[in-house]
Amino acid sequence: MRNLKIIATILLYICPFLSIHAQFSVDQNRLEKRIMDLAQFGIQENGETERVAFSDADVAAQKWLIEQLKSMNIETHIDFAGNVIGIRKGTKPNLKPISFGSHIDRVPHGGNYDGCVGSMAALEVLQVFNENKVKTKHPLEIIIFSNEEGGVVGSRAIAGHLNKSAFSVKNSTGYTIGEGMMRLGGDTTRLSEVARKKGDVAAFLELHIEQGGTLEKENLEIGIVKGIVGLKWWDVEFNGFANHAGTTPMNARKDALLAASKFIIAVNEVATSLKGAQVATVGRITAEPGAPNVIPGHVITSLEIRDLSSEVIEKVYTAIQKRAEKISKESGIEITFKKLDTTADPAIMDSSIQSEIEQSAQSLGLSYKSMPSGAGHDAQDMAMITPTGMIFVPSKDGISHSPKEFTSATDMANGANVLLQTILALDNKLK
Repeated sequence: MRNLKIIATILLYICPFLSIHAQFSVDQNRLEKRIMDLAQFGIQENGETERVAFSDADVAAQKWLIEQLKSMNIETHIDFAGNVIGIRKGTKPNLKPISFGSHIDRVPHGGNYDGCVGSMAALEVLQVFNENKVKTKHPLEIIIFSNEEGGVVGSRAIAGHLNKSAFSVKNSTGYTIGEGMMRLGGDTTRLSEVARKKGDVAAFLELHIEQGGTLEKENLEIGIVKGIVGLKWWDVEFNGFANHAGTTPMNARKDALLAASKFIIAVNEVATSLKGAQVATVGRITAEPGAPNVIPGHVITSLEIRDLSSEVIEKVYTAIQKRAEKISKESGIEITFKKLDTTADPAIMDSSIQSEIEQSAQSLGLSYKSMPSGAGHDAQDMAMITPTGMIFVPSKDGISHSPKEFTSATDMANGANVLLQTILALDNKLK
């Protein structure tokens, strides 16, 4: 027995961090209740929730969120981009904050978990710290970003990469981004004050549902995100010649839609023929004049390419261009590419933070894997200014951006506990 006490004393001396952290965890029932409470903002008669950024429901949910934070004695304010910012003081106020959070706005006809899990888990972690009188050296900063679904607007503003041309873009509420930020309590004339420089934040963490089916399929509990894919968009235009569908022989046609169809097949073939996890998608197509008795003379399609490597994105694009040139030569249809501004560069997550997330999962006895994120997130922009890490939890049947989106309370609590442990690990490690 005496030897066991000596060993225990040595372990406490060597690893005081582990002994403290194992004593508490998040309240699963309370976390689930907060998710359901948040879902009431924008609830419809059919039981589904609509809470697009800048809507009345979004504004009301933001006010509720602020009330929740203030009830925990968290210093809270809205920045000039409409982000909700809460600060829990550290014992060394000169240290930069460890930041964490997500978003609460939703796509039209979306679900209750995208963004909301990370946001409500962030609240839960702060409440657990308060209840257990946990003192951290670093200030802890919760950030609930504005309008993530409409172009990661809040996080882009913090990263200093929000283009003013975005202010005039309208979302489905009818408000422009500029008007919407004002509705949330922001001020577009003072956005420069929101932007942070490298070194202003010690680290950033985001917990999020996977929005895919990998974790569930492999029966895993935690995803450690190694990087968030970059994406690039183009409009691809096909110019042929509109003519009478009944009197123009098949061998005399310049059918823009036929050329576009061959292009779509080529996009799929290029993306699947190259080694790697890259994806390429044609998700939109319009044909003119759009009459059943007229050969389409003009077609526009979208083209999106995603990968963790900008070089791979460029390689896929070049291969697709070559296939388009071949289609154009064979069909006599002019094909042009127009690159769109709605793009994002790949963001690699910080390797040391990935290691801390892994150790946290291990200490909790949770299964995990390292994986990329195929969707964009606020963490993508935060990675431009601070070391960043991301934690995934499973999505039922891989469904997201749908009312059928679902993540179990157990999985949410697992992710929140990994978030909690990782925050404390970083507080112990970072200077």
